[in-house]
Amino acid sequence: MFQRHDILRLLSAAALTFAPPAWPQGYPAKPIRLVLPVAPGGGSDIIVRIVTQKLIPTVGQQFVIDYRGGANGNIAHDLVAKAAPDGYTLLWVNAGIATNAGLYRKLNHDPVKDFTPITQLTSQSYVFVAHPSVPVKSVAEFVALSHVRKGGLVYASTGAGSLPHLGMELLKIQAGVAGIHIPYKGAGPALIDLVGGQVDVMMPTMISGTPFVKAGKLRALGVTSATRSTLLPSVPTVAEQGFPRFEVSGWYGMLAPAGTSKEAIALLNTEIVKVLRLPDVAERILHDGAVAVGNTPEAFGAYITSEIAKWRPVIKASGATAD
Repeated sequence: MFQRHDILRLLSAAALTFAPPAWPQGYPAKPIRLVLPVAPGGGSDIIVRIVTQKLIPTVGQQFVIDYRGGANGNIAHDLVAKAAPDGYTLLWVNAGIATNAGLYRKLNHDPVKDFTPITQLTSQSYVFVAHPSVPVKSVAEFVALSHVRKGGLVYASTGAGSLPHLGMELLKIQAGVAGIHIPYKGAGPALIDLVGGQVDVMMPTMISGTPFVKAGKLRALGVTSATRSTLLPSVPTVAEQGFPRFEVSGWYGMLAPAGTSKEAIALLNTEIVKVLRLPDVAERILHDGAVAVGNTPEAFGAYITSEIAKWRPVIKASGATAD
């Protein structure tokens, strides 16, 4: 015979079972906070404003940009990982979320389990450039010269553990390059020294390196992406030049906290992909040395996982650490 407390317990369980989802009807019903893991004024700024301005009319809400730079993006990553999964706090992310998994011994978040992918926004290649005084015109010639030069060639990067650094480390592993790494605090000072001849080579982004190539101040040896860039269409990829497994691409994407409603993710994915398909948006992104992607949440999640697996052994071999 059921007692009163048994009935109450069963009614409570039934209420939980048949309760409507916590997801509010008519999402989004208020402005969406978009957290950026960088300081204002960087490359993210340009693309994030292009995308969000186009989203406002279709989504029907403003996007509030919240800059949380520092700690290689981990401040922003931690904040969003711990945010309520209600669709009103999103993370604008770059390749750092994948490389940080190998650069830090311990993170306060899991770059895969603590987030729900929405979509990859862009993919951005780098250009492998040399100072004109370095007597090489191809990647193969660079590799050969690196073994002839005592101590190897000197290569610059935008900082230890950055993609320009890890790209060179990947080439060292795949091609047996000999060289000395000089890390700089950003692309600006690194390019200044490269143009000045203080260092031999570097892998800057297409948008930062191309003007120096076109001005004749640097020589392009190869493009790091899987396909050639429209900014330098005559420059072959590194993969084309005998290193088929070589690819280095920067990227932007958008994530939500783990547990965010599938309906919200689907809505955001659909609208963002529509924006990325707009000719003026795709053209503007291309002008900045990147290409629009706009894939499914599942494809983006798989890509992040593959990037973590790709860079972890390279980081270990390089000895780079952010701790």
